Amino acid sequence: MFRHSKIAWEHLFHLSLKIIFKVYDITKGVVSIDDSDKKRSKCTTKIFGVHKIKDKSTGGFCMGQGLVFLVLITPKITIPIGYGFHVPDPKISEWVKEDKRLKKAGVPKSERPKKPVRSDEYPTISSISIALLKTFVQQHPEIKIEAIVADALYGNAEFMDEASKIAGSAQVISQIRYNQNISFKNSKKSVEKYFENIQPIQKTIHIRGGKGVVVLIKSARIHVCAHRKKRFVIAIKYTGEEDYRYLVASDLTWRYADIIDAFTLRWLVEVFIQDHKGNEGWGNLTKQPGKDGSYRSLTLSLLVDHCLLLHPDQVASINNKLPAKTVGSLCDVVKVDSILSFVEQIIHSDDPESHFKQISVFLKEHFVKSNDSKKHMNLKPWGNYQSSPSLKYKAFC
Repeated sequence: MFRHSKIAWEHLFHLSLKIIFKVYDITKGVVSIDDSDKKRSKCTTKIFGVHKIKDKSTGGFCMGQGLVFLVLITPKITIPIGYGFHVPDPKISEWVKEDKRLKKAGVPKSERPKKPVRSDEYPTISSISIALLKTFVQQHPEIKIEAIVADALYGNAEFMDEASKIAGSAQVISQIRYNQNISFKNSKKSVEKYFENIQPIQKTIHIRGGKGVVVLIKSARIHVCAHRKKRFVIAIKYTGEEDYRYLVASDLTWRYADIIDAFTLRWLVEVFIQDHKGNEGWGNLTKQPGKDGSYRSLTLSLLVDHCLLLHPDQVASINNKLPAKTVGSLCDVVKVDSILSFVEQIIHSDDPESHFKQISVFLKEHFVKSNDSKKHMNLKPWGNYQSSPSLKYKAFC
């Protein structure tokens, strides 16, 4: 029904966002970007975008869908604002596989096939994120994006520059590798080597406004070779960690403490993804075939998240400066409210007993299916499970 409906799906999601922004008086926020996988059956052929993905739980591979999410983190709520499916280019995937095989066999690079040009039908995760960000800015110009935070996958010059430009010169914060080269005094060295000789500062930071954590910090505004420009690079190490991680920021005018504070918000997109998979229907119920089937069922599940933000209990908690309710607890409240509404309907009917019996019959006829069990042996022949008198002599053989 939803896959073939004529609903304006491309507008429904953003109209829902406008309602939520108005209810909570939201004018600014930090955008967090992340990608996630959804496992599928290895033999599925009709679900859109299914491809081979890395199985983090086993270290092997499985079939699944790749998703990209944009989440807006505001002073009041965290809300999904963009989504898309990522499908790798099959020609490039095949080339990577063959290139690794040839490289392992000792074939020099000059004799190996060149990387094919990526098809427009298979954009990268970064390209999908840029497109989603551009759509959000166009649909909601009233929202000021203060910063964009993402993990190391997005820590390249093209993404950081383009994202900042789209969001009105917003700060973009990501991560770079320890061995990424920087240019200093006409020489190149890895970012790890550069920070080795810098004395760290011990500082207590409050992660997402919560409890204080002691960290060691080093920072410098230096030229990152791969980015071909100066970036604000911060080396940070939490208590108990052995190695530093390296943050990179596009706007050099921010303080290092504010950059770290903003980057800690990135984790909230992962919390959203966990809630979405566990409580909002798409992970367990999406079985619709085709591109429209996947996109529209995903849209519906994200609208569930929007609806829960508009639940009276949630609105009352946030507006009265009380802790927000979790998605799981709100789902439980909705289920209980549905049961109570059903009971109330029966109680207030003219003939409650007759009304109850009528509804009971209807539910059993239309929603309860009686299946034959294969676990029990009734109506099946029972074998002769005992000794045979004619074979008693076998006991003495």
